[in-house]
Amino acid sequence: MLRTIAARVLLLVAMVWTAGTVNFIMPRLSDRDPIAERLTQIASQGGGSLAGIQDMVKSYQERFGLDRSLWTQYVDYLGSIARLDFGYSIANYPTRVADQIAYALPWTIGLLGTATIIAFVCGTLLGALAAWPRAPRFFRNVLPLFMVLSAIPFYLVGLVLVYFLAFRLNWFPSGGGSELTAIAGFSWAYAGDVLYHSLLPAFSIVIASIGFWALGMRGMMVSVQGEDYMMFADAKGLRPRRIFFAYGMRNAILPQVTALALSLGRIITGSVLVEMVFAYPGIGTLLFESIKLSDYFTIYGCVLVLVLATGLSMIVVDLLYPLLDPRAGITHA
Repeated sequence: MLRTIAARVLLLVAMVWTAGTVNFIMPRLSDRDPIAERLTQIASQGGGSLAGIQDMVKSYQERFGLDRSLWTQYVDYLGSIARLDFGYSIANYPTRVADQIAYALPWTIGLLGTATIIAFVCGTLLGALAAWPRAPRFFRNVLPLFMVLSAIPFYLVGLVLVYFLAFRLNWFPSGGGSELTAIAGFSWAYAGDVLYHSLLPAFSIVIASIGFWALGMRGMMVSVQGEDYMMFADAKGLRPRRIFFAYGMRNAILPQVTALALSLGRIITGSVLVEMVFAYPGIGTLLFESIKLSDYFTIYGCVLVLVLATGLSMIVVDLLYPLLDPRAGITHA
């Protein structure tokens, strides 16, 4: 087990280095100058003169270290990854990248993490029941509906829900994380406001994901029904509920857990369009805006969070597998 964890940690380090190197190179393939664009925009909005912009651009390039050689910038960048400190945002100077991520990350984890887990539980249970011969026929009949919905992207489902439930029926707000006049804080009123604004985007993610989880679980549940341990449990006269949960679902759920770990790792930036549709202040929106403005340092921070989330989720899966299936522990020994 310790060797497995050590191997996973080394793999995580290699993953961070590889992704970080690609992440460093890609934004610089563009010929855009984010500092010049930002300063020009500020000067234009303020009605000020554009004279002397080049001097200001050089000054800020020195401040951000963009006037140094590419190799020096790369070495400094690797050092910032090791320290988890990416300095200041170019587009929102003097705000630090860590502060932007710290503000956006709880919104994304709270919404997408909860919605993904709910969809996983509901879809896995639905798929298992749809393949279980003793389950009510209702579960087999409702599965095709969720399979059709799973073929529709989250953001399209979100647009439909916004149109009908927000604009036509006015049951939910059309976007945002909370009311504009709401005061952030640890209070029941603010928590209720945040929950109210998250229902519609969470609902779009859940109904578009249940079919994916149900289809995978149904296939695995069908494959385990002919196994010897299932027939032996039935021959011993065990209760159907125990056979279903302890023998059927426990053995069929292993591939689902791996897929869940990957999904939890991708939720950090995997729903950029969902957050854009609902104007949700999450990490996906932050990454989108950073790419649009060529904010190198914020892009670095967001991508690093994505890579770390994916790698850590896989390490957690390695730790959970022996608990779900003791045979996995024998393999890792």
